[in-house]
Amino acid sequence: MEKLKIMIASPVRRRPDILTEFLHGLASIDGGDHELIFRLVDDNDDPASTELLKSFQAMQAQKGISAKIEQADRSAEIPFQCNENTHIWNEMLVWRVAKSKDGFIRQARDERVDALLLVDSDIVLHPGTLLRLLETGKPIVSEIFWTQWQPGTAPLPQVWLSDEYDMVSREPGTLLSDAEIKRRTNEFLAMLRTPGLYQVGGLGACTLIGSEALRFDLSFRKIRNLSLWGEDRHFCIRAECLGFDLFVDTTLPALHLYRTSDIGKLPAQRVHWRNMRRGAAEDDSRPRLLLSMTMRNEAKGLLREMLARCKDYIDAASIIDDGSTDGSADICRQALAGIPLRIVRNDEPKFGNEYELRQQQWAEAAKLNPQWVLVLDADEWFEDRFKDGLSAMLEQEEIDVYSFRIYDFWDDCRYREDEHWNSHGLYRPLLVRYRPHFPAVWSETPVHCGRMPWNIFSLPNAISPFRLKHMGWAKESERQRKYERYKESDPDGSYGSKAQYESIMDANPRLVEWSENG
Repeated sequence: MEKLKIMIASPVRRRPDILTEFLHGLASIDGGDHELIFRLVDDNDDPASTELLKSFQAMQAQKGISAKIEQADRSAEIPFQCNENTHIWNEMLVWRVAKSKDGFIRQARDERVDALLLVDSDIVLHPGTLLRLLETGKPIVSEIFWTQWQPGTAPLPQVWLSDEYDMVSREPGTLLSDAEIKRRTNEFLAMLRTPGLYQVGGLGACTLIGSEALRFDLSFRKIRNLSLWGEDRHFCIRAECLGFDLFVDTTLPALHLYRTSDIGKLPAQRVHWRNMRRGAAEDDSRPRLLLSMTMRNEAKGLLREMLARCKDYIDAASIIDDGSTDGSADICRQALAGIPLRIVRNDEPKFGNEYELRQQQWAEAAKLNPQWVLVLDADEWFEDRFKDGLSAMLEQEEIDVYSFRIYDFWDDCRYREDEHWNSHGLYRPLLVRYRPHFPAVWSETPVHCGRMPWNIFSLPNAISPFRLKHMGWAKESERQRKYERYKESDPDGSYGSKAQYESIMDANPRLVEWSENG
């Protein structure tokens, strides 16, 4: 990354004990090779807090870092009360803070900085926060923190999806039950507790604004015909109207010293940060790519060839043997010799309730703590060029889910394409970055429930150009077997298409020649 000039700025009105920890966090920021400058507005009531700012300024000067302090306009005395219950703001104070933040934006433009990090003066940052936010490449991105807004309540994030502080995803005008609102809220919160980068509708208090966004008329000033509370909401609405998506990074959560008692959380937070760095160093011991699959009586099928093709690029495998009676497990052990392999056997097959089997498959894969999971069936494999493009997908940091087109082959070199057989026109999620706290939710249907949780697309996702060859229909005997199974498990086509089931045994289906360079 080229050397950048980065301004870190904050309006400051804090008690000395909280301000001490905030300034220690600023002094500990890892700026890499970038040029850092600090701009602070002193709006303190306590002279001791003003002295702390001056000491910080002198320390930065010794390191050759510019740290300027501007006095707030205190022509109107506006009280700001903080206690162990809450912070008591009023309208005048909110817009005084907004004026300071707008001043920082003007200074950032005047000083031609490449990025502006705005951080509230009761936030303690992980040292790697700045570099992480820069790595995201997003014009506007916040680092997450969690706050108990009222004593005894669950911590909530400083980001939201819509309106003033709505954490429920919904289309305009949609009415949701209380249970559905609770489910969607919990899903959103669980996602944010999973390290990653996520698009949100509102953010604040710890926000990086890149040069691309600084060129536009971003501002915290009040939008006259909008009644939402808080300057950050007015900033976010302007940003969206100007075409800037808003993102939150959740990999290095900051600590919000909302109450004086929160200072006691700092030692544990710093231990957690150290463990995070140690954990990152240990990631190499985790399987980089785990093959996850289910099977039942595949010994006479394509299992051996499928595993031989996968062995070149997987690091481990987790396989559910759903009651096989034909030695399929032995084939797995032979074909994957030398690769970590975990086979879990079901004495009673679960395929009659596919969603239970898929839930089990997901849970068993999670036990190996992989970096990525590739979910394939025992009768399919990727085109040859997949291996050449796989590393790029696994090494990038932005995307957590990749989807692929699946082609149903009717013989060794032709796939079927007609009104009933056109799944290759869609993209199915098959490759997912493992997120330990992702709240997997499944479609509870006995067939066609999907290989992945139905909410998998709440993670950052993309489509892949690489194609998957489904060879399970390539022999007439297999087609006959599957036809009979579908007729038995879903006779009315309740979970699939009855017309498609009937078309399986068509005498003259439309087949298309496969091209490896497709």
